[in-house]
Amino acid sequence: MADGNRREGIRSELRGMIVEQLQERIHMEDEELYEQIDGAISRKGREIFLSLKERLWLRNSLYDSFRRLDILQELLDDNEVTEIMVNGAGKVFLERGGKTVLWDRRFDRPEQLEDIIQQIVGRVNRVVNVSSPIADARLEDGSRVHIVLPPVALDGPAVTIRKFPEPITMEKLIRLEAITAEAAGFMERLVEARYNIFVSGGTNSGKTTFLNALSSFIPHRERVITIEDSAELQISQVPNLVRLETRDANTEGKGEITISQLIRASLRMNPDRIIVGEVRGAEALDMLQAMNTGHPGSLSTGHSNSARDMLNRLETMVMMGARLPLEAVRSQIASAIDIMVHLGRLRNGSRKVLSIAEIGEIRDGEIEIKELYRYGRETGKLRKIRELENREKLGDAGDCQREKGADEQW
Repeated sequence: MADGNRREGIRSELRGMIVEQLQERIHMEDEELYEQIDGAISRKGREIFLSLKERLWLRNSLYDSFRRLDILQELLDDNEVTEIMVNGAGKVFLERGGKTVLWDRRFDRPEQLEDIIQQIVGRVNRVVNVSSPIADARLEDGSRVHIVLPPVALDGPAVTIRKFPEPITMEKLIRLEAITAEAAGFMERLVEARYNIFVSGGTNSGKTTFLNALSSFIPHRERVITIEDSAELQISQVPNLVRLETRDANTEGKGEITISQLIRASLRMNPDRIIVGEVRGAEALDMLQAMNTGHPGSLSTGHSNSARDMLNRLETMVMMGARLPLEAVRSQIASAIDIMVHLGRLRNGSRKVLSIAEIGEIRDGEIEIKELYRYGRETGKLRKIRELENREKLGDAGDCQREKGADEQW
């Protein structure tokens, strides 16, 4: 710990010296910056002993403070770290292997953290300040960033970074025992057959990861449009892909682009499928209408504690955007969504598919939920309970596969 404090002290001192030297420079190439850093380290090395390991650490860390995300870059470069939580300048927590621990490094000054925040939002054309203290953004590698500033955050800026270092395939989810090979094969058939699938789950249950894995089953010939608050989906096998992202209002309160607007715009772009990253409000109605008006095979996600809870939340979301009778809303949901997949995070930190259910008709005023697969906590396995009743589209999927094979032979 003492060595860490010594190293951080030297780093802070050298950074201050370099900042003074760079004040009159408008722009500097990376090579010139490295020359300034190396010079500062060399001069400090004449005063005190610096080992080669310390010199290399100082060189990389000082460069990160000017060109990357300062002390957080070390965590971003660590593939084992899945989440970074900054609770003000003095406390940084990280999640590794499903466990959250306090990091032994911290920001020297609140200004350091504030500079990083503005750097992050500036790259994706977002604004966060005292008058608009909450923002969502993303990093270049696709990691999700959520920011809350004072006075809303009482103990200083709160920054949460959820990392997506690489797309997790369905094969990897099977190896992690998040889903069985049988259930994954069943989901593949449903996606190819263009069933409308909705993925639900609590916070940090793996909804975006699972949606990414599902999207890998989309035939490469289709035209796909993704709609998200912050672009996180990593679809690589579909050449005809259009990615749309919402935009916040500017400082004058103008220029906002919402998910609802993007869904309506996507309908005019000749999509085969529409993927909505997450629905949280009135845009649920637009999503359901898209599913009901000639765009089968669409995918989306939402926050909930169970499949039934998700249906109830969808009802509430739709009624936020339109004054419709509850019976009409339930009819829209029942006809739009074919399959509901519910995910959860267990106490040991692992993420699992807890339920795969078929959405049925309305009986006695309620939407039927017919569970097809259920996770058994005693066995730790996803077990098949019943067969899919609405199997008409599965026959179409087989025909499509045969046509595709014939085309490829030709």
